[in-house]
Amino acid sequence: MSILGFIKKELIEIIEWTDDSRDTLSYRWPDEDRQIKNGAQLIVRESQMVQFVAAGQYADLFGPGKHTLSTANIPVLSTLLGWKYGFESPFKCDVYYLNTRLFTGNKWGTANPVMMRDADFGVVRLRAFGTYDFRIVDPPKFLKEVAGTDQNFRLDEFADTMRSRIVSVFTEALARAGVPALDVAQRYSELGEALLPIINPAMSGKYGIEITSFVLENVSVPPEVEQAIDKRSSMGVIGNLNDYVKYQMGHGMGEGGEGAAAAAVPAQMAMGFGMAQEMMRGMQGTAPAAAGAAVPPPLPAASTDAPVLDVLTPEQAAQALSVSVEDVMAAIATGELKARKIGTATRIARSALEEFLRGG
Repeated sequence: MSILGFIKKELIEIIEWTDDSRDTLSYRWPDEDRQIKNGAQLIVRESQMVQFVAAGQYADLFGPGKHTLSTANIPVLSTLLGWKYGFESPFKCDVYYLNTRLFTGNKWGTANPVMMRDADFGVVRLRAFGTYDFRIVDPPKFLKEVAGTDQNFRLDEFADTMRSRIVSVFTEALARAGVPALDVAQRYSELGEALLPIINPAMSGKYGIEITSFVLENVSVPPEVEQAIDKRSSMGVIGNLNDYVKYQMGHGMGEGGEGAAAAAVPAQMAMGFGMAQEMMRGMQGTAPAAAGAAVPPPLPAASTDAPVLDVLTPEQAAQALSVSVEDVMAAIATGELKARKIGTATRIARSALEEFLRGG
């Protein structure tokens, strides 16, 4: 081989890179310690950009197309290398290819719960996760702050940094928005779009990238808060507690055995106080007043608009009988009234009535 042929072999005439991966962010073209020939061809494909670095300094940046490397189209490099009137000899320079396509479906999420103030729950811990899309928009800054001199910088090397940064910005934005945790699910799309103007200045200024889409997929609260929400929902479904007691009684009696016994306790109380109310009404209409005894005030006439009470609490029974709650509870404890086994509450009501009529 002639000396001319050997020299020609040692010079770089064509620079190009075909990306055969789906996760490469930047790639330093391997020059194998060879020099770039004056007039060499640089090929940059769509969704690529090429950054020249000479003597540790960022030089010219090339977009898609076929470029002939000469003084005319590498002015920054010419200045750095001192080419005032053009160059004829080969030169040494690092060539970095950057992938500017859109990287989609990247996952983010809170590694630990985030403490937030919530209108419904007070201070609450939230977890959130979703996806985001991004692209490189500032190659020099990306190389300087992220990839460095890495030969082949891949997405997984940057994922942890992106995730922590996004979570930080998301937490701050959610706190500013003041959206209750129960309403976040209805505003996933709105929150995602609202985050873009907040997160992009930080991302482009720090890393040279742009977030094109931010998706919030889920925000969850701790298990104990979920249980509290479920209980609140259950009470809303139950609705009228009196109707619920009647339903439980009928359901338990239909099952028989332990189910009936368990349902009988609240049912007997309901029946007992209900019967006490009816007995009070009947006695006011038929029993003569004892001499010198105070006549209890008649029960107020039922209004056509007001609902009729089916169940009386101990407080309501005491008020209707004009006795104290302590008297009613004392009758419960002594069990003085002899009655059929209808229910403890029924015996209590009858005993309280007899005591009242005896002047006790």
